[in-house]
Amino acid sequence: MYSMSAKSKSLLLALLVAVGSALISKAQQSLKTTPMDRALRVWLLDAKQLETARQRIREGDKNLAPAWARLARDAQTALRQGPFSIVNKDVVPPSGDKHDYMSQAPYFWPDPRSANGLPYIRRDGERNPEINKITDHRSLDQLESSVETLALAYYFKGDEAYAARASQLLRAFFLDPATRMNPNLQYAQYIPGVNTGRGIGLIETRGLTQVVDAIGLLSGSRALTETDRRGLQEWFGKFLQWMLESQNGREEATAKNNHGTYYDLQVASFSLFTGKKDLAIRVLQDARQKRIATQIEPDGRQPLELARTKAWSYSVGNLDGLMLLATLGESVGVDLWNYQTADGRGIRKGLDFLTPIAFDGRQWQYQELGGLQPQTLFPLVRRAGAVYHDQQYQTLMSKVPEVELGDRSRLLSFTITKQALR
Repeated sequence: MYSMSAKSKSLLLALLVAVGSALISKAQQSLKTTPMDRALRVWLLDAKQLETARQRIREGDKNLAPAWARLARDAQTALRQGPFSIVNKDVVPPSGDKHDYMSQAPYFWPDPRSANGLPYIRRDGERNPEINKITDHRSLDQLESSVETLALAYYFKGDEAYAARASQLLRAFFLDPATRMNPNLQYAQYIPGVNTGRGIGLIETRGLTQVVDAIGLLSGSRALTETDRRGLQEWFGKFLQWMLESQNGREEATAKNNHGTYYDLQVASFSLFTGKKDLAIRVLQDARQKRIATQIEPDGRQPLELARTKAWSYSVGNLDGLMLLATLGESVGVDLWNYQTADGRGIRKGLDFLTPIAFDGRQWQYQELGGLQPQTLFPLVRRAGAVYHDQQYQTLMSKVPEVELGDRSRLLSFTITKQALR
């Protein structure tokens, strides 16, 4: 039988001690790593910026104190709001199921030449207050806003009360059998006397991309359980499938204006959330020709948006959507920021067309019901300034007014601007 020498035994013992120490050290390190330290599954928000802001807040950085204080106040308000559900509406969808989302087309009005007002006729840019009788859209907006606010407050401070309320709101809207929304928009933006719903109605769920990121912010929370996470992924997976396969979804996919842009944004975002990365990459790659090259002229004009009665608002709104697509592209290696056709069509050219109006006082030559609001372009310029670092944009950025100290965007890389896209 083999017998080890005293020297060999000593070396073996030293080796075992070293290995044991390494394992203990690794175990101790893993204990120090909380769920909050794991990589964030967010795509429209900037994970690195969030992490930096969180550290600065916790160190008492006075420069971020006003923005955090306002966010904290907003979160305290959100703690008292909801739960939200679409089943509380007074009207019943054609399916007979109040769990189906329903809304009325905002720019359609009773025909004065008809005894009963039917069929409704279009008055672009003029919102019919009658649409407020159906409360689903308002409930959805409130859910998106509250969950995002609570999730951000939880991420920055780690207070489980915020996460608990956000999780409760998510369960009520998407998971609880008594209050959940069915994953479809079959009856969105219906036109009285014309149809029971339209593909165009899909623009109303673009804010769910914020909810997807908010769920990522809650990843370190005990309140959002693994069952909740699986349920939410299942809901968004079914909604994505409906978008891809339904007639309304297919119609919206072919839209050549802002509706097509925000359709792609949702498909790409929900694909990333549900683990369908290949689908997200394909949608973002196709957006180069299908959205950017098709929607933007060589001089930067967006003809289909300029044809609207709120040409400025729609031009800014569609460009916002294209920039959000470009942001998603960053996470999967698809560069939409710098994509340009041979004749010069691109996101940057679209922005260059609008900046002289916002900064140089050039007259807007198109219709804008309600009056021009040049400041709506500022968030987009700030976002572009973080991408385009040449002298032109350094000069342009010097003209952009400072964001007020209490603005939430000081804590984020940027926030989704909710344009009046309907």
